[in-house]
Amino acid sequence: MRWQTDFLVIGSGIAGLSFALKAGNHGKVIVATKKSSVESSTNFAQGGIAAVTDLEQDNFESHIRDTLEAGCYLNDLEVVEMVVKEAPERVRELIEIGVEFERNENGSFNLGLEGGHSRRRILHVADFTGAAIERALVDACEKHPNVTIIEDAMAIDLITTRRLKLSQKEDECIGAYIFDKKSGNISTYLANVTVLATGGCGQIYLYTTNPSISTGDGIAMAYRIGARVKDLEFVQFHPTTLYDQNGSSFLISEAVRGEGGVLMTISEYEDFIKSGEKDPTKFSFMKNYDERGSLATRDIVARAVDRELKRSGDKYVYLYLLHLDSEKIKERFPHIYNTCLEYGIDITKQPIPVVPAAHYMVGGVAVNKNGQVIQRDDPHQVINRLYAIGEVAATGLHGANRLASNSLLESVVFSHRSYLDSIKYLENPVEMPLEEMPLWDATKYKPIDEKVLLKHDFDEIRRLMWKYVGIVRSDLRLQRAIRRLNLLEEDISHYYWNYILNEDLIELRNIILVARLIVEASIERKQNIGLFYNIDNEKNKK
Repeated sequence: MRWQTDFLVIGSGIAGLSFALKAGNHGKVIVATKKSSVESSTNFAQGGIAAVTDLEQDNFESHIRDTLEAGCYLNDLEVVEMVVKEAPERVRELIEIGVEFERNENGSFNLGLEGGHSRRRILHVADFTGAAIERALVDACEKHPNVTIIEDAMAIDLITTRRLKLSQKEDECIGAYIFDKKSGNISTYLANVTVLATGGCGQIYLYTTNPSISTGDGIAMAYRIGARVKDLEFVQFHPTTLYDQNGSSFLISEAVRGEGGVLMTISEYEDFIKSGEKDPTKFSFMKNYDERGSLATRDIVARAVDRELKRSGDKYVYLYLLHLDSEKIKERFPHIYNTCLEYGIDITKQPIPVVPAAHYMVGGVAVNKNGQVIQRDDPHQVINRLYAIGEVAATGLHGANRLASNSLLESVVFSHRSYLDSIKYLENPVEMPLEEMPLWDATKYKPIDEKVLLKHDFDEIRRLMWKYVGIVRSDLRLQRAIRRLNLLEEDISHYYWNYILNEDLIELRNIILVARLIVEASIERKQNIGLFYNIDNEKNKK
C-alpha cells in the first residue's frame, strides 16, 4: 500500500512527539513507532531535564561550563550555548502541555543535583520524569486532529531520489518503507519531510538500561543512504544499574548520588560498618579517582567501578543511602524504592548492589544546528527533507561525554529548531506522484525456516560488544571484534536478501551495521578522552 503525508516522524519519544505536536499545526503528521506509543527511552528517563530556571542561584554560563567540562571540550560551543539559552522556553512549553515538574511550597521548582553539575538545575517529576513527559506528549498528540500515531510500525529503509535515480538534483529523502509487525505487510510512505527520532542503540550490548526497541535503526537507515555519522565510539555506560543475577538492568538514577548516595566496594562497606564511622564518603573508592567523589561525571564513575570490579573479582559495588533521611528517599525516589523492593532490597535499610550498563549513544547521525542530516561525501551539504533529532543525532552538544539530564533538553531544543526549518518544504512539496512511488517487492523472498539462527546472531553480537567494545577497550579486543562482526554481517546480509522480512531480521540488520561502525570509530580514535578509553593508547604514549 501507499500512503502520503506532509511529515513522517519515525519514533515516538520526546523528540519525535515534540516535533509532531508542532508540525501538526502546519500539515498532516504520521508518527510511526515500533512498539506502543509510550515505549521509548524517554519513558525510561528517571533523572530529569537540565535547565537554568533559578537565576538567583544559577546562570547560563555555569550550565555551559559544566556541559563543556563533561564533554572534555570536544563539544560544539555554538551548539552548547544555543541549547542552554533556549532551554527555559522549551521547559515552559512542556509545562503548558501538562508536565507538572515538582515545586517547593513557595512555588519555586524543586531542583535536583546530578553528577557533573555545579548547581541544582534538574527539573524532575519524582524519579519518573521521562514517563511524565512522554505521557503528556502522547495525550497532546492523540488530541491533535492532524497527528496520527501508528503503533507496531517498523521503518525498514529511507527512500531518496538518488537511490531511485529519479532526479539529477540534490539528494532528497521522500519517505520510507514501513513494516507492519501485525500483518507482515510493507507499505510505502511518501512525505514532504521525514524525521528520524528513533532513539539509541543500547541493545547492541548485553547489559543496557535501554528498552528493547533501541536497536540503532535510525543510525543504520541514515548511513545506508549516505548520511554522515560521527562520535560513535563515545558510548555512555551508566555506572549504577541494579545488579540482578538474571541479567535485567534497572536504572538507579544519577540523581540518587546527587542527593548524597555514596559508592563503595563490598569490602569498603564492610569496613565502614565495623568502624562505626558516620561519614561513608571516607570509605568510598571514588575519592581515589576524582575530587568530586561519587558525584564525578559518568565516564569517570563507570571506569572507576569497572576497574574496582576487575580488581576485586566482585560482581557489583554498593550504592549506600542509609545515612540519608529514609522518608525523603521514599518521597524523592518512589519508583526506585518500589522497584528495588520487588527485588527484595529496601534501599532505606540495605545498600543497593549496582553495576554499569550501556546507557546512551553520544554519537549518531551528524546534523547541523537545525537538525538537518549531513551528507557523508560532502559535510557541507545536507540530505534535503531529512532531519534527525534526539539520541539518534550527533548535534555537537555532548562532546566526548553527555552531561546528566542534558539529553531530554537536547531533544526538545532540536525538535523545535527542526520543526521551524522543515515547514519550508511544504511550500515546495515532493514532485513525485504517490501512485508512482515504488512498492516493496516481497515476491522473490522465501520464509525463514530457522529463526533460532537470528536469535543466536543477536545474542553473539551483544556478548561480543560487551566483552570487547565496552567501558575499557584494547587494540586486540577491537581487532577481534571487527573480524567477527564482518563474518556475522555476511551471514545476516544473506538472510536479508533471500528471506521474507520479520521484526528480528530488520533489527538484526541494523544492529550489526551500527556495531561495526562503533568498532571502526573506536579503532580510529587514538586519544583517550571522555567516554572512550583504550588501554593501548596509554601504552603507545610511553
